Amino acid sequence: MFEVLSEKLGKVFRALSSRGRLTEKDIDDGLRQVRLALLEADVNFKVVKDFVGRVRERALGAEVQQSLTPGQQVVKIVNEELIDTLGKEPGRLSTSGQPPFVAMLVGLQGSGKTTTAAKLALHLKHSGQRPLLVAADNRRPAAIEQLVVLGKQMDIPVYREGTSVPSQDVCVRALDRAKSMAATWVVVDTAGRLHIDEEMMAELAEVKKALHPAEVLLVVDAMTGQDAVRSAEDFHARVNLTGLILTKMDGDARGGAALSIRWASGVPIKFIGIGEKVDALEPFHPDRLASRILGMGDVLTFIEKAEAAFDQSQAEELKKKVEKGGFDLEDFLSQLRAVKQMGPVGQLLEMLPGISRLAAKLPQGVEEKQLKKVEAMILSMTPGERRNPGTIGGSRRRRIARGSGVQTHDVNQLLNQFHQMQKLIKMGVKGKLPQNLMGMFH
Repeated sequence: MFEVLSEKLGKVFRALSSRGRLTEKDIDDGLRQVRLALLEADVNFKVVKDFVGRVRERALGAEVQQSLTPGQQVVKIVNEELIDTLGKEPGRLSTSGQPPFVAMLVGLQGSGKTTTAAKLALHLKHSGQRPLLVAADNRRPAAIEQLVVLGKQMDIPVYREGTSVPSQDVCVRALDRAKSMAATWVVVDTAGRLHIDEEMMAELAEVKKALHPAEVLLVVDAMTGQDAVRSAEDFHARVNLTGLILTKMDGDARGGAALSIRWASGVPIKFIGIGEKVDALEPFHPDRLASRILGMGDVLTFIEKAEAAFDQSQAEELKKKVEKGGFDLEDFLSQLRAVKQMGPVGQLLEMLPGISRLAAKLPQGVEEKQLKKVEAMILSMTPGERRNPGTIGGSRRRRIARGSGVQTHDVNQLLNQFHQMQKLIKMGVKGKLPQNLMGMFH
């Protein structure tokens, strides 16, 4: 995310930080580059003008002029103003009243509304809630079927009726079903259009009247830039939105929609979609996103993903095994798979301070390919070889290479690195050994 913008802002701030003192001209020159970078990132020009004005006013004040590190103070100000522009508070769903609470998803066709409904339901399920999905897009039979398939994959119930039934009638009966099954949340996928029209808005108003939703969430494609901002303004004027979900954020190298939409529409961002998988939905945290934009990483999200991927009991068991010197390639494989569950490796690297800029320069998908290659090599070994890698001689290495589609030197490299890791583990101080693969790479 934000590769282009992060790189350009990084150059500006490195130049400012290299100076001992900052004159008014230095600040104006730097902010001119910031302004250009934001406009090229498709950020709304009104947002850019307001943002740069706030930063300039503070940058010319005493907190920068009297600082021993004025360049770093400017970066601090930019970070704080970015957070303010993005909305300050993290995205949270409203739970006023009695359950079941209703989240009504609205949006144009092609924004990813149906898959986002499924992702939101899964997020609620992982948060300990009991969601019910409602297929209320009676204009697209394919959307109904898609939601049913996704519901089965996630083991989440889906309420559906025929396409000839009015959406508001479907929603009323779905709400009754939710109450009878003690569901705590009802996630409704409504009908969309290719463009905003009176008929669609009238239908959404009827559905909203029937459901009394706690949340009316607009799903918008972040890659559409200013079109996303205009859609948010139009929908908010007609159906009174309570929140936004920005999809395809992982493909948005510019970031204009994310930086503009909260300020321009006045509607808070509640979630961001960061991939195609059903678990690729994150609650929105303005401070974390600002940190990513400035190339500072996002350690808190990284930790949350790691905690979700690594089973605590397995981690404790692995720690005991490691302390006894019994760590083998089967343990390595299980840790590797846990890392893959955390999400695309490129996205994980972007969250680590100091590595985010390096991650942006790597060819797309190179990290995933390397992990797949390592996994293929380990799976080409017998269980006995995985448990005792010392038995893998020359002929076995050639067999493993053939079985995994790699060269023999790749197998040699894997085994050499693993043997070095084992030595480090044996030399490690008990009680201070890493509990998982990510810790071993620090």
